[in-house]
Amino acid sequence: SAIVYLPIGQIYTPHRKISGMPIQPAGARGIEGKIELFPEFEEGLKDLDGFSHLILLYHFHMSEGYELETTPFLDDQKHGVFATRSPKRPNSIGLSIVRLTGIQNNILNIEDVDMINETPLLDLKPFIPDFDTAGPVETGWYRSRSAAITKARSDDRFNR
Repeated sequence: SAIVYLPIGQIYTPHRKISGMPIQPAGARGIEGKIELFPEFEEGLKDLDGFSHLILLYHFHMSEGYELETTPFLDDQKHGVFATRSPKRPNSIGLSIVRLTGIQNNILNIEDVDMINETPLLDLKPFIPDFDTAGPVETGWYRSRSAAITKARSDDRFNR
């Protein structure tokens, strides 16, 4: 059966084209954006201002279809889609951890934005290290590619 989610807001960023965007928040350090939470959800922001980082769950609205094997931006080999952060997924859900720099009413100012402008926001949660940090971890194929993340940029391989 179908599962339907409706956006709770919209994410605004300086990224207007998919090609050339940072591919993860680590490559978007200091890039500012904002979230406009729809007014009916503003009350849910109570006490969020004490957190420095947010987990954003959003819809990859520029992505259509998916491939179960894909070549990610940081590699030249195909991997299973679930071993990557590819936007072309069976469910087009994105996840980013961003820095919260301020809240004014229903507007959240954020940094380290790696999503395209006008991305529909599905949910946001405070990042809490006691909950969200696992250790020690293994990073599979990515381990030998991690140094490239801050400079890597998207291209058109995942465009419609």
